Parts: sequence; C-alpha cells; structure tokens
Amino acid sequence: MKITKKEFGITDDNQAFSLYTIENTSGASVTVSDYGCRLIRLEVPDKKGVLTDVSLGYNDASAYAHDQTSLGAVVGRCANRIAKGRFTLNGNEYQLALNNGPNHLHGGSGGFGQRVFLAKISDDKVIFSRTSPDGEEGYPGNLQLSVTYGWSEDNELSITYEATCDTDTVFSVTSHGYFNLDGVNAENALDHELRIYSDSITAVDSTMAANGKILPVEGTPFDFREMKRIGQDIMADDQQLSLTGTYDQNFIINGDGLREAAVLQSRKSGIRMTCFTDQPGLQVYVPTGALSFPGKNGNDYPAFSSVCLETQQFPNAVNIPEFPSVILKAGEIYRSKTLYHFSII
Repeated sequence: MKITKKEFGITDDNQAFSLYTIENTSGASVTVSDYGCRLIRLEVPDKKGVLTDVSLGYNDASAYAHDQTSLGAVVGRCANRIAKGRFTLNGNEYQLALNNGPNHLHGGSGGFGQRVFLAKISDDKVIFSRTSPDGEEGYPGNLQLSVTYGWSEDNELSITYEATCDTDTVFSVTSHGYFNLDGVNAENALDHELRIYSDSITAVDSTMAANGKILPVEGTPFDFREMKRIGQDIMADDQQLSLTGTYDQNFIINGDGLREAAVLQSRKSGIRMTCFTDQPGLQVYVPTGALSFPGKNGNDYPAFSSVCLETQQFPNAVNIPEFPSVILKAGEIYRSKTLYHFSII
C-alpha cells in the first residue's frame, strides 16, 4: 500500500490543507483531505478494468473551502437535522445554529466539514483528528474526535470514528460522500440499482425534520428490499416524497452490529458498492440540484447526478426519546465503523 501527500489549498483564515492518497497494488485508490475529512477521489476498476472515479468532487481547492453541500465531508457534531436547532440535556436547554430553514443540519454552518483536522499517516491508514471546543456551533463539551481512513487490496474503503468528551454532549457523525458508479462525468444516477436492508423509514414533517413516526416501506416508493432502479419510483405520488422532492430519508437498517446495509450498483459500468455499518440508520439522499460549484472536469453535476449513503444515528433523535440515544456521556468512548466495498457485478 502506498500513501502520498500533496498540498491542496488554503482556507479563508489561512489554514493550509492537503490531499492524502492511499493506493493499492492494483492502482485503485482513495484520496481524502484534512479539510473536513473529505472524500475527494475514489478510483476503482469498472467491468472492463478501467479505473473510474466514482466520487463527485471539485478540482479547485477554493470550491471546497466555500462548499455548502458537505461534498465528501464528515459532518457533525450531529449529522442530519435537529428540529428548530434545540434540545435539552441534563436540564439545560441548548440552541444551535439554524442553517437549514428552521432546523440545524449536519453540525451547522461551521461544522466538522468546514474545519481543518490534524493528519497522521500510520502504517496503511490516514488518521485525522481535532478538538471541537465547548460551545462550538452551540454544542456542550470539549470533544476529541478521530477519523481513520483505510483502503484495502480488495478495494474496500473503511471509515472508523472514535470520540470522547469531557461532559455529556450530542454526537452522531457520518460521511457525506456523493457517489456515481458510472464516473464523475455521468449524466445522472437514476439507472443505478439499489437494495436496502430495511423494512421501515423515519418519517419527516414539513420542514424535513424527523417527527418520531416510523413508516413501513412495503407498498411505498421506499421499498428497496429487492434491487430496484433509483429512478423507478422517485417521482411517485407519495406524501413523504412530496415533502423532500427526492429520496432524502433515513432507513432503519435491519439487525445489529457491523452488517450489510445497502448495495448500490450500475449495470453500465459493472461497478457494485456494498455498504456495511454498525449504525442503526442509513440516510439515502439523491440531490435534486447542482452542487455549490462546477465539479471535476467542469461538470455542473445536474439533478439526480449522485447517490449518498450516509450511515448514522436517527435524525432529530435528541428530541425523540423513542429513537436510539445520540447522547455521548462524559468520559465514554464512542466507536463506529462504516465500510464501502467495491466489486464487479
């Protein structure tokens, strides 16, 4: 395994950030950045053996520094939406930044995706770490976080999270990679096929915040229990789809522990991506508009150009007691792992 480092850009407050590429002996590779722990590039072989970049991104470093779509970023302190940006913890009420209509999304406008992390190369892995200070974006406690990226000889990307805090806090992170298995120049991802090991979703209200209701997928556009084209039902007449205008829902993944959560594949390229997680939820997001800036090769990334499979805790869980807890207790160690394995159909 070969790891190389390359300087990439500078933030508005003059912090330099770099790219780290992990390449296996076949030439397949993953490139990540210490700016937001972002996934920048992911080259895997298609059915003809041609290396294909399946991760949407920008060529220009300044685009990442001003990106508003969490492109490839690790997001937190709490991924997804917190309704009205409010929660109560240990009798104290907290108000977070509102950056998604009336709600708090992905840790706020200054969340992890907008921060430069310390970077260390350790054996065949890249480890990013930082301290999120007490009060950052409104969250309590000084949080220590590390994100470890690994890449294997059989083309498996591993993302391992570890965190601890000096006081009780809210914590749920995810990787917000945007995938197109036909490559970054593909027109859209609607012909991609998707299977999700889930019997139900968490419903959202008119602001797209989870409202605590659980809805079965059977008989709905959200039934991906068998492999199905993403475009098959994305325009269906459904109350939940009408609120989001696309797939942007949290699927409750069957089972416990590290397990297979979803399979995304393209018949055109022959590439299959299998997602494993130890988290209870998987947010499936198919963006309906262009990203913040033109992407690689000047591509504007039109509507439905990619698929995000975001492994995480349930959205708005801090305000819904029936959902799995997102409270990280003082001194406890949070550990979680997500895998994306690439193969040929």
